[in-house]
Amino acid sequence: MITALRDTDAPPPPSVARNTSPLAAALGVVSPPLDLRILGRTLLHAALVGVAAGLLGAAFFAGLEYTQALLLERWAGYVPLRAHGEKLTAGDGGTMLRPIVMVLLPAVGGLLSGLVCRLAPEARGGGGDAMIHAFHHQGGLIRRRVIWVKALASIFTLGSGGSGGREGPTMHIGGAIGSAVGGLLRVSPRERRMLMVAGVSAGMAAVFRTPLGAALLAVEVLYRDDFEAEALVPAILASVVAYSVIIAIFGESRLFDRASHYVFTLGQLPLYALLAVLVAAAASTFLAALRGAQRLSSRLPLPVWARPAIGGLALSALALPLLLFVGSRVGTPGRALGIFGGGYGVVQVAITGAAWLPGGWHGVELLLFLALAKLVATSCTIGTGGSAGDFGPSLVLGGLIGGAFGRAAAVLLHDPHIDPGAFALVGMGTFYGGLAHVPVSSLIMVCELAGSYDLLVPLMLAEGIAFVALRKRYLYHAQVPTHDDSPAHQRPGGLDFLTAARVEDLMIRPTAYATFEPRTPLSEMTRALAQTGWQSAFPVLDPDGLVLGVVGADLVGILTPESGAQELAVAADLMRPRATVEPTDPVRRAAELLLETELRQLPVVGPDRRVMGFIGESDVMRAHLESMVQALERTTTGTVTSVP
Repeated sequence: MITALRDTDAPPPPSVARNTSPLAAALGVVSPPLDLRILGRTLLHAALVGVAAGLLGAAFFAGLEYTQALLLERWAGYVPLRAHGEKLTAGDGGTMLRPIVMVLLPAVGGLLSGLVCRLAPEARGGGGDAMIHAFHHQGGLIRRRVIWVKALASIFTLGSGGSGGREGPTMHIGGAIGSAVGGLLRVSPRERRMLMVAGVSAGMAAVFRTPLGAALLAVEVLYRDDFEAEALVPAILASVVAYSVIIAIFGESRLFDRASHYVFTLGQLPLYALLAVLVAAAASTFLAALRGAQRLSSRLPLPVWARPAIGGLALSALALPLLLFVGSRVGTPGRALGIFGGGYGVVQVAITGAAWLPGGWHGVELLLFLALAKLVATSCTIGTGGSAGDFGPSLVLGGLIGGAFGRAAAVLLHDPHIDPGAFALVGMGTFYGGLAHVPVSSLIMVCELAGSYDLLVPLMLAEGIAFVALRKRYLYHAQVPTHDDSPAHQRPGGLDFLTAARVEDLMIRPTAYATFEPRTPLSEMTRALAQTGWQSAFPVLDPDGLVLGVVGADLVGILTPESGAQELAVAADLMRPRATVEPTDPVRRAAELLLETELRQLPVVGPDRRVMGFIGESDVMRAHLESMVQALERTTTGTVTSVP
């Protein structure tokens, strides 16, 4: 038998060569083309995550709805606008708005949320950044307590009227469920990361009821220019299971009602392109407002856990007058503006219209006014640390702007074929897709939310334009550019250290250092250079102490008294703008900026643009060499390390 095989000139079939070992092929033993053991393991783990996320997602959704019905509708007399598929409870709400209760309720909810988050500080805010950071830097490990802490904090915030979405918290809760399942099954760090992504997908599918979009979002949101292909199959499996669980409990429905059919017209593509540009500008404004609220909140002389209560008071101070005065003008006082809570109901109005929505330019003005109010309200809630997502408000803002744009275009062009609802749906996906760098998943999610793929081409065009326009704007700081930039996919030591380590790990924090003003003359800069022995980068500060730029010691040294520039040149002439890094930046960013600017040192600034310390090329090189030595020692001693 063996001799006959040796005399055979025909090679084994390709399937045999691919799926069998050389010895098995020689003996004629063919392995099955499917590895059922690996397939079964993947299916089982993903199914467990999907079931757990589906059940807990249903409990979170029901708890939030009943809390909102009790606090907002029964106690405060405020009946929020609801989207087509959003209503769960059958409460009739109050018959009269109680302003005193409505003023205090968001503040009390914010305070309770802040107190609960003391048990897990990572549960503050939206949840998306914390989940992404856990994937890249913690091996997919999220503490189990985050599951219930995040759920309770979000119920307190949103159930009391906080302006935010439930999808961001669901991402964090789902990721924690996947991490917990991975811990119980004692899987490897790599598998735990995959299960964490599967949990994110399952949580989103359970609450948002968009199984395909949720799976794509879970693998796309981790990067700015890439996606986690390895986690796609577990994410899809978990999403399908969680979606099946949720519709088995609550029934099948889509979130938004919409027209029976949207007609694609080639001549309207320029309008969608213009809408994308306007939405990108609005998204950038929203991000600036959110970051500004975060900076203001960080300066409050209050403990972190008390700041969401201030955000709740600010929200009430903004929204309540609008409810009483603007709401009364449109005929629905206290009930129809969508500023408190998620706001999907007002997007439903932008898509399908409502009896109280004025026609013509008055309708355009009202939708834009509500978008501005929602932007400020969301900044008050999330910017002060309230546990609410930024995903939902992004859809709301995009939908309002898109609906207003569609109505304005119909009035200006006198074109009855322009459907404002189509522009509202495109604006929804474009706003979040561009700001979060998830163009594919946001496109699919909008189609699933509307139950129609009629707008696929306009969505593709608008998403592409917004993605390019918002390249340097980041909703999630924890995102890394590509798969290769993620510490989760790098070996310790070597050049990978530049991405794995943070600037805060290497920066020095001197008690005294020299700074310049924009009008500091060169003669004073020369004296400062002579007096310092370690500083080679001098921050240029504005009157408020914020960094405007950096002056390098090498440039100061070149302009000697003989050059005639001592009294002509000032710091503003010599400084390099934006030559700074933040503590959370990877060391690789500092190394690239050092090479780009030809500086030997960089100031490290916080979110408020104030100097926190310095990092120099010598600090980077020393730490790099130490990491290489440690990696070499582990290789020679056979030590194996893993991400905890």
